[in-house]
Amino acid sequence: MKNISIFSPTQFITGNSFQKIFFALITLISSPILAQNNFNTYEFEADTYYKITLIDGSEFVGTFVEKNSSAITISTRSLPKVEIPIAQIKSIIVVEPSEFNNGEYWFPNPNATRYFFSPSAFNLKSGEGYYQNSYLVFNSFNYGVTDFFSIGAGFELTSTFSAAEPIFYFTPKVGFEVADNFNVGGGLLYLNAAGEANLGITYGVATYGNRNDNLTLGLGWGFFEGDFSSRPNITISGMKRMKRKFSLVTENWFIPIYEDSYYEVLSYGFRFFSEKISVDLGFINNRDIAEGILIGVPYVDFVINF
Repeated sequence: MKNISIFSPTQFITGNSFQKIFFALITLISSPILAQNNFNTYEFEADTYYKITLIDGSEFVGTFVEKNSSAITISTRSLPKVEIPIAQIKSIIVVEPSEFNNGEYWFPNPNATRYFFSPSAFNLKSGEGYYQNSYLVFNSFNYGVTDFFSIGAGFELTSTFSAAEPIFYFTPKVGFEVADNFNVGGGLLYLNAAGEANLGITYGVATYGNRNDNLTLGLGWGFFEGDFSSRPNITISGMKRMKRKFSLVTENWFIPIYEDSYYEVLSYGFRFFSEKISVDLGFINNRDIAEGILIGVPYVDFVINF
């Protein structure tokens, strides 16, 4: 397999155009095959779990047993030996012990950095990103610049295609782990509405727990045309991963309306997800909403990771 090219590249440098095109096609076709050979040199460690994904999408999770020139053998929790052809391997990643739950592999939570609207203190990893759509109207993109800093932006779709001025928003964020199961972060949500009004909120958040099960307290000071609120908005949010592809989510806002009182907006719901996509179905509620709609106003969004 290593001696795929039967012609020397120099034979075609001075050849006609057909020969050059033919050589280019051979190079493109053979590149994936050559890339597969990289797994021959992959360094495995004992007592470490690996997830091996095949070209057809099949996945195997287990510990390394042995390797030869054409196959890798691993031991899974249900089968003592599984031989995997190297030519069929698409990727190999290390699986952390924390990603097992009662013996079942749980892939990392694909949407741990926020609840429905408000963020947790977890940050996107460097190079990670996602697209979020809420109500098929609000669109946002977020990208991890480093492991501690991410940046996002978005727009509201309806006004973009109408005579009204579109609404754009900008969302930089920082997040750090300061102790085991304890992260802190902060950021800004800046909106430009009707082409003139500048408003938003600056916030700080503290999250206790891991990316599957956590609770977050947030404080945010709203501003409009440079004037900040004297008292903060308070958010209390949480998520609990119940199954491999299912979590419970809640997000609750307490908004200052008078000098000594807050107006509460509560939400609860479900998150369904795979490794790259998550879908939220929630309900926004409080005492006023419940008088007309007992279970609350439905909320729907989806997130695609990239």
